[in-house]
Amino acid sequence: MSTTRTAAGASSARSGTRRGLIQITVTGVLWGTTGVAVQLLREDTGLSPVSIGFHRLAIAALVLLACAAGRLRAIAATLRAAPVPLLLTGVGLGLYQALYFAAVAWAGVSVATIVSLGLAPVLAAAWESVHARRLPGPLRLGTLAAAVAGLVLITAATEQPGAAAPAPLLGLLAAAGSGLGYAVTTLISRQVSQHTAPMTLTTISTVVGALTLAPMALVAGVGVPVRLDTVALLLHLGVITTAVAYALFYAGLRTTPGSVAAVLTLLEPLTAAALAVALLHEPLPVPVLVGGVLLLSAVAATYLAPERAHT
Repeated sequence: MSTTRTAAGASSARSGTRRGLIQITVTGVLWGTTGVAVQLLREDTGLSPVSIGFHRLAIAALVLLACAAGRLRAIAATLRAAPVPLLLTGVGLGLYQALYFAAVAWAGVSVATIVSLGLAPVLAAAWESVHARRLPGPLRLGTLAAAVAGLVLITAATEQPGAAAPAPLLGLLAAAGSGLGYAVTTLISRQVSQHTAPMTLTTISTVVGALTLAPMALVAGVGVPVRLDTVALLLHLGVITTAVAYALFYAGLRTTPGSVAAVLTLLEPLTAAALAVALLHEPLPVPVLVGGVLLLSAVAATYLAPERAHT
């Protein structure tokens, strides 16, 4: 009987692990639709990236609060029970987005994306190794190296030629700060997600994140023309790429280490590159294909051997 229970428990754990991997993979794909939507919004409205980020979080917060209208007291009780990690998750969500947007403006998309997204899984893996007092295994290191190499190839190849970099050093520092913030926020939210429902965590973090970005967005300007296409793009950013995506992300973090989650969400730039080719008719350079193969290989390795990829 005990053997049967042990086998059932192991099977349940494997199922939970794979479910978490799927949830975070879908998150990366949904986040990858952000770039095209932001590009179209900037062309149509002239909004700054920080203002778009504020609208994204504010819409998500309003939708989630409306859906949770009957559970607001329970959400408030959850916040009172663990205010520090929950507030840090929300502030971190707003700040690492703001730093990333600043890095894009000062150093270009390539530097901002490679440094911020590439640094996060490396920092998360380093912290987990220190905390566990053991080095990552060969498969974990290989997966991480392949994912970061794929990110570099994809991002460098899709950078706009001649893109201005008015303050490259400041941009590099902002990108590093964004990567550090993303890594720290992911590690904190993973701990919080163990005892907080994903929708509750998403609601609190988007509300706090929107309030964090509000002062910067108000300075930059938040007015938008009320047109069907503009509203549709903002709703996509707020509902799909934020409310839904972060709920999946926090649910997946329950069974997925932060460093593995950061690797899987590197599917974001790959999805963005694929959409740019399909919808914006941008060229598909060979480095993007090679980078895509490396990234997908890293994801496949994580799925095929999840237990070994986590250690």
